[in-house]
Amino acid sequence: MQHTNTVLITGAARGIGFETAKAFAKLSDWNVIALDKSFAKDFDNNNDNNNVTTLTYDLRQRTPKDFEQLVNSLPPINTLVNNAGTLHCPSPDGLATTGLGFTAQQVDDILDTNLRAPVGLIEALSPQMIKRKEGRIVNVGSVSAFTGHPDLWYGASKAGLLNITKTFASLLGKYNVTCNAVAPGPTLTDMYASVSFSRVF
Repeated sequence: MQHTNTVLITGAARGIGFETAKAFAKLSDWNVIALDKSFAKDFDNNNDNNNVTTLTYDLRQRTPKDFEQLVNSLPPINTLVNNAGTLHCPSPDGLATTGLGFTAQQVDDILDTNLRAPVGLIEALSPQMIKRKEGRIVNVGSVSAFTGHPDLWYGASKAGLLNITKTFASLLGKYNVTCNAVAPGPTLTDMYASVSFSRVF
């Protein structure tokens, strides 16, 4: 069967991205490109429709040109799901004396994954979507954008992602390209399990 649509899902090796990729894989008219920096927890590529392709790609420390080259190496993308996200939770117990405890590398890691990569991918994919006058972009945010989070930079990046979503929605809407965000509540994933909320909130 010929698949007529292609979805690119980032952070697809585990958690919400993994489940999203599996859901799309069940649709007979969709090709799924599952992107992650590693696939230690890979899902079955031999599904009935043979419509899933895994792509190992690290979204961090990338330039706009890098994202452009990535997109040019892929088939036309109908839907982009910016799901990849990361966090670090240094103990804030020492706030009165030592600060939050984040290293510069940890902050860059969060901002690269949670903010710069979504912007870079949308920027790179926009020309083809505008040309076709068709496209769907979903940014996976978090309720922490509204409530705060033990990882201050994670919460701030998710709040920023909502602002980015509104901006791209305004820029792309006139071309029939929609850009939306979803803000899941606490979801029991490996990343969620790594956070000790009780000591902070």
